[in-house]
Amino acid sequence: MAKRQFKAESKQLLDLMINSIYTHREIFLREIISNASDAMDKLHYMAMTRPEDVAVSREDLRIKVSADKDAGTITVSDNGIGMDKDDLEKNLGVIAHSGSLDFKKEMEDGKDVDIIGQFGVGFYSAFLVADEVTVITRKYGSEQAYRWRSKGADGYTIDECEKDSWGTEVIMHLRPDDENERYSEYLEQYSLQNLITKYSDYVRWPIHMDVQKDDLVETGEVDENGEPKKEWKTTIVDEVVNSMVPIWQKSRSEATDEECFKFYKEKFRDWEDPLSVIRVNAEGTISYRAMLFIPKVAPFNFYSRDFEPGLQLYSSGVMIMEKCKDLLPDCFRFVRGVVDSPDLSLNISREMLQHDRQLATIRANIEKKVKAELERMLKDEREKYLEFFKAFGLQMKYGMVEAYGSKADMLKDLVLFHSMKDDKLITLREYRDAMPPDQSKIYFAAAESVARAKQLPQTEQVSSKGFDILCLSEEADEFALKTLRDYDGKEFCDVSGSDLDLDTEDERKEAEEKAEAEKDVISFIKDTLGDSVADVKLSRKLKTHAVCLSAEGDVSLEMEKYFSAIPGEQNNIRAKRVLEINADHPAYAALKEAYENDREKAEDMARIMYDQAALIAGMPIEDIVGYSDKVFKLFK
Repeated sequence: MAKRQFKAESKQLLDLMINSIYTHREIFLREIISNASDAMDKLHYMAMTRPEDVAVSREDLRIKVSADKDAGTITVSDNGIGMDKDDLEKNLGVIAHSGSLDFKKEMEDGKDVDIIGQFGVGFYSAFLVADEVTVITRKYGSEQAYRWRSKGADGYTIDECEKDSWGTEVIMHLRPDDENERYSEYLEQYSLQNLITKYSDYVRWPIHMDVQKDDLVETGEVDENGEPKKEWKTTIVDEVVNSMVPIWQKSRSEATDEECFKFYKEKFRDWEDPLSVIRVNAEGTISYRAMLFIPKVAPFNFYSRDFEPGLQLYSSGVMIMEKCKDLLPDCFRFVRGVVDSPDLSLNISREMLQHDRQLATIRANIEKKVKAELERMLKDEREKYLEFFKAFGLQMKYGMVEAYGSKADMLKDLVLFHSMKDDKLITLREYRDAMPPDQSKIYFAAAESVARAKQLPQTEQVSSKGFDILCLSEEADEFALKTLRDYDGKEFCDVSGSDLDLDTEDERKEAEEKAEAEKDVISFIKDTLGDSVADVKLSRKLKTHAVCLSAEGDVSLEMEKYFSAIPGEQNNIRAKRVLEINADHPAYAALKEAYENDREKAEDMARIMYDQAALIAGMPIEDIVGYSDKVFKLFK
């Protein structure tokens, strides 16, 4: 029979289908199996609506995948609706024409059957791995079969042939291996099974394969000890290799939490049970089911750029994306799970989502479900929530800061900070509810550890009032609170900041009088330290300690440490340092005496005080040898 040309813009269009639309060659099997599934959906629908004309039961329908290493072919066969000559011309002779979409439009109620194919290009993905594709098909109710054959863009032939029963066989002759691709790998049983499990495990129809089984069987003989001799025997068994009904499609009564946990560990290769499972069954403008898991342990690379977040995305049981990060906000990137919807707008390759309102609707609903589950866990299962927060709390704090704080309000009641008074993790709401009536601010102390935060001299004045202090020890902590600015009307206040607003009017007046009396000594210290400090002042915070370092403005000392660790221009960001001195401490009295009698010694003591304050704050000393020399000089 004469070769026919494709009824679409020829070679360039088919080249686009093969080389541009699909990013992974391995999806060819997904597409061909999906077409087979659609063919059986159509026949099953006809059997339900026209039982007098179509005598086919659901149990009779099946897909078979087989490989012939000698011939170098992979065959996908089905006993679905099949095609006649006109169908072949229309569906395979016209690139980007979808018979499935036509069928869906013709149905009175399109929701009766989920049809996967809508674009009419999936079939041509076979040419990603094949240099020749043959289709042998016979339409249900017809006695005549046809063979469609093509080697690609140069056209195709259709001729009559014999076929025992209705249905379709797609025979793909694989390309020869080259230096870039090993096409023959797809002929291996394990490779085909892996692809079916990965992409088509939940196709509703059984997918059969001839599976090789190796068993140790008795030979009928005995050894010298009288024990039965055994040998390995290889048999070929016809086996269903897909699950068909996904666990997320089952009700709670059909799938227990324990079964869901088992699915999670197998699917996502985690050795620990998840802390919680979230089931979603949404119907309405967009219908979808989801099964989400909150892990117990963070993956080893979770806080690195190598980690790939995202949920597995299915459309009518066929996996479209292994990690769809657009279905989760970044603050919840720890969530694992699956989303399955027949209503998503996919691009033509079915490998990526169109960014539309449907996607935004699912994302917003999943965000609410995850937040609600975390709130429930925090309220009802505190110990379990503490396990979760130990693994993923830092991620939620990052989430409060990024995107200009757009998620800060949503997350503020889920994050925990260490209470200095209670010596445990608490929420901001718990801190706020425990505040005495005369406390006007929420106080925090930031350091590289909780222990160091507790030791900061600046905490003395706050603690003396009986107020609690939040100990911030993670790099995102202070940024998160700065993003919030306040909680329930109470402003956050850094104990290392310039004003803690704790003095009475009499105490403030007394401090001003003392500062005026000591202004000459303070000016001397400031002149001695030069650009190292923005200011020097007598402290109202210190009770027993001699000195401390605080900061003016928006950049705190801990923020300076954070930025200093980042390569680039950010490491030039500096806090405006203020040296605070306890005028009632013997160290100040000694410096004051030196100021009156030995200015050189007084200069050394001023620099020692500043360096001591920097050490207490965890800041580096610029001239560590000079500092050491000045200290030992005092022993003379």
